[in-house]
Amino acid sequence: MAYGGAIYASIDAATVGLSVDPLHYQELIAFGREVKWALNATEHAAHPTDVRLSGVYGTILYEELGSDGGQVRQRNVTVFADGEVDRSPCGSGTCARLAVLADQMRVTPGGPTLHHESIVGSHFTGAVVATTTVAGRPAVVPQVTGLAYRTGEHIFVVDPTDPLVPGFVLR
Repeated sequence: MAYGGAIYASIDAATVGLSVDPLHYQELIAFGREVKWALNATEHAAHPTDVRLSGVYGTILYEELGSDGGQVRQRNVTVFADGEVDRSPCGSGTCARLAVLADQMRVTPGGPTLHHESIVGSHFTGAVVATTTVAGRPAVVPQVTGLAYRTGEHIFVVDPTDPLVPGFVLR
């Protein structure tokens, strides 16, 4: 479990007999949902400083692709919400993976980076810029780079007479 803008459970797909391959997407989604709901209300999914950020946002199933020239190489599928799959390696999920890999001493500031590939072949590069602590816990300052493509447009407006401005949260 790691926080990278949201809380993620990370699992090596091979340990549960799966591979991160589009042919196995239904099994990956089913397992990702199962993990999320099994861990969601546990102490492992509690954010240390803000209860509103508690709960498992998604499950990252990954597979090792080996190391190459100072890079940890992994392919992943990020299963979030109620079984949605991210087309990218997931930005906040990549940050969470960096936290896990830093804890394992596989990535370090100025050291190896993470080549993070999605189930459909898009990729991000993740690096640990610095290490720190948050609420007494080890943490990293991550940097994620990659390409993004515009897929839509939306305009939000606020009616000054709306009694619910600036919004609401139900939990």
